[in-house]
Amino acid sequence: MTGVLDRYFKISERGSTIPRELRGGLVTFLTMAYIVVLNPIILGGVADAEGNYLGGDSEGANMAAIAAATALIAGLMSIIMGLVANFPLALAAGLGLNAFVAYAVATQMTWADAMGLVVIEGIIILILVLTGFRKAVFDAVPRQIKTAIAVGIGLFITLVGLVNAGFVRTTGQGSPPLGLGVDGVLHGWPVLVFCIGLVVMIGLYANGVRGAILIGIVVTTVLAGIVQAVTDTPGSNGDPFSTGWNLNVPGIPDSIAAVPDLSLLGEFSLLGSFDKIGVVAVILLIFSLLLADFFDTMGTMTAVGAEAGLNDEDGAPINTQRILVIDSIAAAAGGAASVSSNTSYVESTAGVGDGARTGLASVTTGVLFLFSMIFTPLVGAIPNEAAVAALVLVGFLMMTQVTGIDWDDIEIAIPAFLTIVLMPFTYSITVGIGAGFLAFVFLKLVRGKFREVHVLMWIIAILFLAYFLLGPLGDLLL
Repeated sequence: MTGVLDRYFKISERGSTIPRELRGGLVTFLTMAYIVVLNPIILGGVADAEGNYLGGDSEGANMAAIAAATALIAGLMSIIMGLVANFPLALAAGLGLNAFVAYAVATQMTWADAMGLVVIEGIIILILVLTGFRKAVFDAVPRQIKTAIAVGIGLFITLVGLVNAGFVRTTGQGSPPLGLGVDGVLHGWPVLVFCIGLVVMIGLYANGVRGAILIGIVVTTVLAGIVQAVTDTPGSNGDPFSTGWNLNVPGIPDSIAAVPDLSLLGEFSLLGSFDKIGVVAVILLIFSLLLADFFDTMGTMTAVGAEAGLNDEDGAPINTQRILVIDSIAAAAGGAASVSSNTSYVESTAGVGDGARTGLASVTTGVLFLFSMIFTPLVGAIPNEAAVAALVLVGFLMMTQVTGIDWDDIEIAIPAFLTIVLMPFTYSITVGIGAGFLAFVFLKLVRGKFREVHVLMWIIAILFLAYFLLGPLGDLLL
């Protein structure tokens, strides 16, 4: 059996082992498992245009059904990614995309209509992939800009980790917009648990301990449980100034297993949105979803491939076309299951940082997501503060690629700089990529080298310009 796995996934060929792949898949799952809790909070916290909540009624959402469907689609799509693309990349409901669907789309129509738009967007992306357009765009991007995307994502996930842990917070005062802890001081037991977990991970990694990230998450989870038993610290309930636990309150769950509620599967309407808000408004919303999905995945797979050493000399991951096809199908599948567009997760870099190099890691992550449908109470026992320390360490690993950028070449340096800094500063991978692309094309144009720009880069730059002008355009057209 081990020989079959080794040959199918090319484990030895890529310098890995089965235990390392299984461990990497587990680390990725532990780093991503928060989505099973967070997606219901985001999607379930907003009523649609008719006053109803997702999967429920005017009184509230069916949180259990959202969690179960979130885990199901994440599990299935991650397994497919591993089996078909043989790449250590897991998928789940996209953060940012789910918030956009909840607050910008569902508030204008019914939840079924909103999820129908997600399905349409996924189908369009799939068509772009199958026609070769999406891969052609990826190939047209200069290699050093791809490197900048990976570095920018490293900074982005570092900030995500620090914010989710409460180490960095919004000040609520406008200037400065972010600060250390609350009022410049680290308050609360949860942030202390995060700091200890990060120190443990860094110490283990610095000493070359295999499984440093996984060991760090397990140790920190145990520590969090002990701290909670002694202090009885509450959850934050979404309050950015709270000193409580960010998402999950650690502890021994009341029950180990529960029967998953899959009632949300298939609850979507493909064309209902056109009657609700009109063709022009629908096109603008689909375009917004499409552009974010299109380029987030490009950045993510580049970052994962770079960290795993699976990119070619042009910075493109192996099996790029297969990765893009599966990611596109995942977008539509997420809408069909009423859990928003599913996409490739940059948290996969945590598993890669712990040694994952093949699709077996993704299969492992997917199987664990399927198990989490039943064992959701156990997933809820891992506090966010224990998992996100891994993002900070992985952010460092991805930052090391910055030396691959020629900072003496102004035509590369400025686009790379904007790509890197705008991802964390705007909390958006798409914005960083868009700014970098526009800057690259602009500099080539003003320096009289426009013939050096691939025609697809011109097209994408124009689309990104439209993306950044969506607000003014929407005001004019609606």
